Amino acid sequence: MKLLLWAAIIFAVIWLLRSKKSSAKVDVPESPQAQHDGTEAMLRCAHCKTYFPASEAVFDSSNTAFCSVEHRAQHVSR
Repeated sequence: MKLLLWAAIIFAVIWLLRSKKSSAKVDVPESPQAQHDGTEAMLRCAHCKTYFPASEAVFDSSNTAFCSVEHRAQHVSR
């Protein structure tokens, strides 16, 4: 009987800790590269529409993402 009581108490504590952890505020990274799980955000090039890693992004003055300097120049010249 004591074993069942201890098992119920341990289960309740684990359940409370997990529910508290899941209801915690989700941190939004300041930059797309700053994710905690080792993955990196992908951005879409405004010129060629392909996806590329955010760490390789080239931005123009209006903060539009491009996959390369050449695509930024081609897009601006249009």
